[in-house]
Amino acid sequence: MSETVIVAGGCFWCTEAVFKDVIGVESVESGYIGGTTENPTYKEICTGNTGHAEGVKVTFDTDTVTLPEILDMFMGTHDPSQLNRQGNDVGTQYRSAIFPMSDEQKAEAEAAIARWNESHDGKAVTTIESGTWYPAEDYHQEYWEGEGQRNPYCMAVIPPKLMKLRKSFADKVKS
Repeated sequence: MSETVIVAGGCFWCTEAVFKDVIGVESVESGYIGGTTENPTYKEICTGNTGHAEGVKVTFDTDTVTLPEILDMFMGTHDPSQLNRQGNDVGTQYRSAIFPMSDEQKAEAEAAIARWNESHDGKAVTTIESGTWYPAEDYHQEYWEGEGQRNPYCMAVIPPKLMKLRKSFADKVKS
């Protein structure tokens, strides 16, 4: 069975690259969520004025990878203790957030944050929010596989995230 969850953990190129490497993930779409502007553009959300976060919509096969595993991977491959930033990316559009699509997902999101807090002295600032999903422009989709491997920012940020994924979730990573 397929399930979809939306998470935001900084740059969506980076988060997309992580989940593209997970066994059982069927698709990953970069986009915008959690703001007030309808159909925002990348240029608009980069101002921080729309209220949107850069996020990814992850669809996965629940027989292969579970929602708690997806959420633990999310919490473990970005820094959920940084408020409105990830590294040099600063602004509310880079916040750490989970956008559950059901009450069950909300409970799992709360549990994932609690698990991370238990092992990190309760420092997560990850929020649980709602919002309307807007897919990002086509040139943002599958960015790491194309343009990203020629982008110095991506080359500095994505490989360490992929190493965290491989170290902590080795049995769930594509070879």
